[in-house]
Amino acid sequence: MLLVYVRRFISLVKFEHSVFALPFAYSAAFLAEMRVPGFWRLFWITVAMVAARSFGMAINRLIDAEIDARNPRTAGRELPAGRLSRRQVWIFTLASLAVLVGATFNLPVITRYLWPVVVIPMVVYPYTKRWTWGCHLVLGLADGLGPVGAWVAVTGAVSWEPFLLGAGVGLWIAGFDVIYAFMDIVVDREQGLHSIPADLGERAALWATRLFHLAAVALLAATGFAQDAGPVYYLGVAVCAGLLAYENWLMRRAELEKVGVAFMTMNGIISVVFLFFTTLSLFVP
Repeated sequence: MLLVYVRRFISLVKFEHSVFALPFAYSAAFLAEMRVPGFWRLFWITVAMVAARSFGMAINRLIDAEIDARNPRTAGRELPAGRLSRRQVWIFTLASLAVLVGATFNLPVITRYLWPVVVIPMVVYPYTKRWTWGCHLVLGLADGLGPVGAWVAVTGAVSWEPFLLGAGVGLWIAGFDVIYAFMDIVVDREQGLHSIPADLGERAALWATRLFHLAAVALLAATGFAQDAGPVYYLGVAVCAGLLAYENWLMRRAELEKVGVAFMTMNGIISVVFLFFTTLSLFVP
């Protein structure tokens, strides 16, 4: 029975999607001082990132439970389907928040005071889709603060450089969230929910994704310039740009059957590729 509930909670927060977030957090930690931090620093950054993401996904599921129940695509999720109760998910949500706060006590002191800055956008995001198509950018903000937090956890100070990387990651996330929203255009319009595809149409959504991703690549390159990164880093940015171009090519006609490939496979590859080249750049002049 315990294993059953473990699997349900893993499914609730889509734990496998951590492949999107963790590589960028590690990249931020490496870029912060252009070297690999110690094991325990990376360990607590990992704990904080996983806990923050688990909190964000769980609170999203709680806030959107009624909306999910009315959407055929999401009606089978744990809360609408009754496989987990609201009480159980609330306990998990608060436990994730507690783990996040606990992790900050093993990181530089400044992180103990800044964790609410990361958490607040996660709580706000689910509500934004109820009143603006700008919800994708709010999600990008919530996720983009992860690399910024990892950077601060290494340096122990807030500076402007990590916000270049955070903004780049945020626009990357916002872009593929626009792609993801294609699957719910009809339901969103019926329920009065907002997204760029539902509000502005498919053509505008495809162009918004392209612009977000173009800006993301520029910001990733600017991060390397700010940190005086070597050619290998820029090669990684170029490879990521090519993968993003391919992802947008896959979605050029808003074909819903391509969303799974574009959203899941390509974005997981992009984040790992970026981490690989960022790490390699630390050792190859």
